Amino acid sequence: MHPTLEQKKHRLFLVLAGIFITNALLAEMIGVKIFSFEQTLGMNPAQLNILGFTMDFNLTAGVVIWPVVFITTDLINEYFGKPGVKRISYLTAGLIAYAFLVIFLTMLLSPADFWHYTKGPDGSTVDMDIAFNKIFGQGQRIIIGSLTAFIIGQLTDVFVFQKLKKVTGNKYLWLRSTGSTLVSQFIDSFVVLFIAFSGVFTTSQIVAIGITNYIYKFIVAIALTPLIYLGHSIIDKYLGKEHAEKISTEATESSKGFF
Repeated sequence: MHPTLEQKKHRLFLVLAGIFITNALLAEMIGVKIFSFEQTLGMNPAQLNILGFTMDFNLTAGVVIWPVVFITTDLINEYFGKPGVKRISYLTAGLIAYAFLVIFLTMLLSPADFWHYTKGPDGSTVDMDIAFNKIFGQGQRIIIGSLTAFIIGQLTDVFVFQKLKKVTGNKYLWLRSTGSTLVSQFIDSFVVLFIAFSGVFTTSQIVAIGITNYIYKFIVAIALTPLIYLGHSIIDKYLGKEHAEKISTEATESSKGFF
């Protein structure tokens, strides 16, 4: 028995939601590691002069998989509109908050004696409890900033995406997908930094860091354009071209306003 169109839509949303939630959660968890983008590629530090500061591409590890969230957001946007993006974004934000709460509670647990002090590979003693708390214990302002930026970024993405789609129709997929990502990530880059680091860094430093992060996101967003087309092609084939276009049109009609 072949699945109905409604069943296909439910399955499609379930798969996209699973990919979205998994990568958003993982990005938040691994985001505590700061890595050198240039050295990872075997290059020398960029040494960019931005607002009088020497900036390199030292980024959180979360940016490695965050592009998957960009792509999934655009696919949900295309076929399920603002209602779909809002539903999955609020759910994901709640799950991320829950994850941080669980981590905080586990940090309060008394460590077992044999685990508390563990021998490292070089024979030195490592305090695993301190290491665990240091790695997973993100600051409250960073968590609040990250969640706030995530929600604002998602709402901005769906708003810009649907505005562009109403102008271009089903043409210029690259414009609405890449364009909405570039706008939303510009806002996301600065919201999280100002909430997390106001009073810690100067405004000029925060802006310099934000510009550096956005340069990376800008390049990645452009590079991901072919994958957006690939994702659309797979979904159109799964739903059927005619049904896919109908669902996409319905998604646009249900997406009005920012909130």
